[in-house]
Amino acid sequence: MPPLFPPNPHLSDDVNRNLIQSEIEGGVHLHHLAPGTVLEIETQNRVYTIVSQSWNEAWISGHPVFCPEPAPARIHGSTWGGSMLKEHFIGRGMHLEFHVNEMPPVTTSRIVEIRAF
Repeated sequence: MPPLFPPNPHLSDDVNRNLIQSEIEGGVHLHHLAPGTVLEIETQNRVYTIVSQSWNEAWISGHPVFCPEPAPARIHGSTWGGSMLKEHFIGRGMHLEFHVNEMPPVTTSRIVEIRAF
């Protein structure tokens, strides 16, 4: 298990708090996944299936418009609902951000659960 994020004196208390809270609530660092790892990401509105290919590339399905069938995607990371992105991390309580084909980036509803298979 990697150590928790150490507070950074150059970031605000709110940002440091969010980063540390994301580690406490749990999540997945994409660079720790072996290719072929399957993640089931349950959000408030949908369930996504992600099959890892590399540290930020994957196949994703679960959205009726952007990826109803498995599609190649770039997984950017997770946000707290704003513009700040925790790169290459999928965290509970956060919003997954990914990009499929030529479509604009997708930001999901809040992540409720993450399961690895």
